[in-house]
Amino acid sequence: MIKNSVVIVIFLFASGLFAQNEVLFSRATDSYNAGEYGKAIEYYQRIIDNGKHSAELYFNMANAHYKRDEIGPSIYYYEKALLLKPNDPEILNNLGYAQNMRLDAIDKMPESAMTRFYNAFIGKFSFDQWAYLAVAMLVLFVLAYLAYYLLNSALQKRFSFILSMLALLLSAVTLSFAYLQYDAFKNNNPAIIFEREVAVTSEPNERSERIFTLHEGTKVNVLEELNDWMKIKIVDGQTGWIPSDNLKLLRIF
Repeated sequence: MIKNSVVIVIFLFASGLFAQNEVLFSRATDSYNAGEYGKAIEYYQRIIDNGKHSAELYFNMANAHYKRDEIGPSIYYYEKALLLKPNDPEILNNLGYAQNMRLDAIDKMPESAMTRFYNAFIGKFSFDQWAYLAVAMLVLFVLAYLAYYLLNSALQKRFSFILSMLALLLSAVTLSFAYLQYDAFKNNNPAIIFEREVAVTSEPNERSERIFTLHEGTKVNVLEELNDWMKIKIVDGQTGWIPSDNLKLLRIF
């Protein structure tokens, strides 16, 4: 009886929260359409505070910030939307407009044609999708190998054996891709600069040498953290330290 009561309370709470989020989203949409972008942002933020996360929510949040010429927040929320909905053309298009507002124009490190092909191919799926594909290939291997023993025709047995070996090979390859993607995922900790201008130093303290300067909206990769400092890397390969409150991590939901 107690367990049933707990389930009912949880269900009612979840239903109430869902209804509240729907009302807030509707109000946010009305505010956005009325040009009250600050009020729309407040409503979107309340939905996020309620634990709701979606590509659509972050996309709308980014649009509202973009309308207010807030470079850092707009890029930040477009990037968060992309994490939940990779390669979405509408998000990529709006992100491109927001990125054009940045002061920093950093050239990427040159890549060979082979590296670009490799990254494009591996990046077609996330590490968990590659892992699922590896499992599917392994299941196909087992079924084909069983068919090899159960079938009577020599031609069918030969086909089943070849199919089983091919499936086993593909399972090993896709599992390797899953590992490579997971390793890349672990080593990639993106963040967006939120300060108008921040000095990047050689050591994690204010007395160390100033190496270069970054501006609001620039995307960096966080390599490590030490006290209130973060070591970052930009796309041209340069590294340095900045205060941790000058940026916001993207993978925090």
